[in-house]
Amino acid sequence: MIDHITVAVSDLTKSRLFYEKAFAPLGYTLSFGKEEVFWAFDIGNGCLFEIQQADSAAPLTRVHVAFRVNNRTEVDTFYQSALAAGAQDNGAPGSRPDYAPDYYACFVLDPDGYNIEAMINQPLEKA
Repeated sequence: MIDHITVAVSDLTKSRLFYEKAFAPLGYTLSFGKEEVFWAFDIGNGCLFEIQQADSAAPLTRVHVAFRVNNRTEVDTFYQSALAAGAQDNGAPGSRPDYAPDYYACFVLDPDGYNIEAMINQPLEKA
């Protein structure tokens, strides 16, 4: 299942206001974020749509997709399989306590440079 998708935007404030208004009829609401960095919208079923301030020097092609997996072993094996398939490392499997206390994830760049994540956000005894 897709946990969240992140897209880079040229003007974070303008995009936040746009998505707040556009998502209102769908019941999607602003969930959390950080001023001048990113905003996450709750789009139901535990899934998020995120907007992130783009680096002004880079073109607006950054895409980030996070796949929610069943356990930490799947994060680890996804990472190894992706590297074996030719992906570039963008963050080895490990805890990400700055995201959430029980967040465990890895990141790879696919052949086009898109940031692909496998993640789980559950306490270790449940993961």
